[in-house]
Amino acid sequence: MTDKIVAVFQNLWKELHVTNDDFIRTTSARHKQGVTRIVEQLLANGDIYLGEYAGWYDEGQEEFVTETEAKSNEYKSAISGRPLTRYSEKSYFFKLSKYVDQVRKHIEETRDSCSPSRGGTKCLASWRAGVEDLSISRATLKWGIPMPHDPEHVVYVWIDALSNYNHGSWVRLGRSHHFDKYWPADLHLIGKEILWFHAVYWPAMLISLELPLPKRIFAHGWWTSDGRKMSKTMGNFVGLEKLRDLAGKYGGFDSVRYYLLRAAPFGSDLDWTDADFHKSFNELANVVGNCLNRTIKMIGRYRGGVLPAMGERDSIDDSLIARTEDFGRQLSLAYENLELQQCALLPTELARATNGYIDATAPFTLAKDPAKASRLDTVLNLSAQAMARVLAGLLPVMPEKAAEGLRQLNPRGRWQDAGGSIPAVSGWTSTWGRAAIVPED
Repeated sequence: MTDKIVAVFQNLWKELHVTNDDFIRTTSARHKQGVTRIVEQLLANGDIYLGEYAGWYDEGQEEFVTETEAKSNEYKSAISGRPLTRYSEKSYFFKLSKYVDQVRKHIEETRDSCSPSRGGTKCLASWRAGVEDLSISRATLKWGIPMPHDPEHVVYVWIDALSNYNHGSWVRLGRSHHFDKYWPADLHLIGKEILWFHAVYWPAMLISLELPLPKRIFAHGWWTSDGRKMSKTMGNFVGLEKLRDLAGKYGGFDSVRYYLLRAAPFGSDLDWTDADFHKSFNELANVVGNCLNRTIKMIGRYRGGVLPAMGERDSIDDSLIARTEDFGRQLSLAYENLELQQCALLPTELARATNGYIDATAPFTLAKDPAKASRLDTVLNLSAQAMARVLAGLLPVMPEKAAEGLRQLNPRGRWQDAGGSIPAVSGWTSTWGRAAIVPED
């Protein structure tokens, strides 16, 4: 059954145009080898001991729950609401309490170590209730990776699960050229409900192993639907079939990608509504699509499809020039800060500003007066430059539609020398300034 589910996810990434450099399972041989080596080193460090666990267990989440947490939730799962189960058994423990001060200091002193900031604040607040050592084995389960020194126990959940994050980047525990290339991770992206395990347990294990910590841990939010938790029985569940249906109606999965980034600040919960989805699609069509079509048609009609060099410059041009020149910096900063909503909005807003610029300069009126030819050249040049950046900026969000738009600007893939224009945006292609639009036959 698990093999079938894995295949569904691997095929789904391809369908959604989601790329990944690696795919690893906890049943993979390299993962099993890595877990065994980690446990062996933790044992050698004196950070694992045999004890007895007695407490509450959330079967749905596969985690033990402290007495304080259990009581505060009326001895029910904080996630599913199902009753907790009482357990008592021998277990090996990791000395989490030995490292909590170092982890806490790391969160307090390292900028963006735990994001959004409310996540770090929540973790720090949880320390006030006390941090106990972590149970890492089960003797009552038969599946799992055996403890290397005591095969009657299997490694349980957190060392097993968390260590998966860097088995894809190392060949052996310790340094290798693979490990040094990919670890520490620049970004460790997780769901907000498991932040504690990733921001506390995982760094503590890495400190014990004398390995560098991820540079940043970011906890994303949940999807809700029409203000309620998603449920198939309530009919508000957004599943794969619905996504496929929307992609069919709205021109592909790019529209879904845009909505999911556009609808809420990344890190916050996103409340899915069909009305908002339709609104975001109309925004793309009426702002980005409209501006692209206007620009291409004007250059085709007034200049035979070849982008003219800038001519006479007026004060009204300065605002769009400044905005276009600063666009790359703003977008790069948004990606750096994981402000993915802004990564969708910034290109759209530049297209909106370009639409406004076209309305204000009225190139259709300029085209009627031969004496205004130089002004028309400038308007066409600046409009095309802005739209080229809009589409380049949308490529990570809408890889298919944005690339299609860029092909419309230059369908044959050729550039013709069209004279000077505004400076290129730092870090972006330097050819936009001298690009020519070559019409299709």
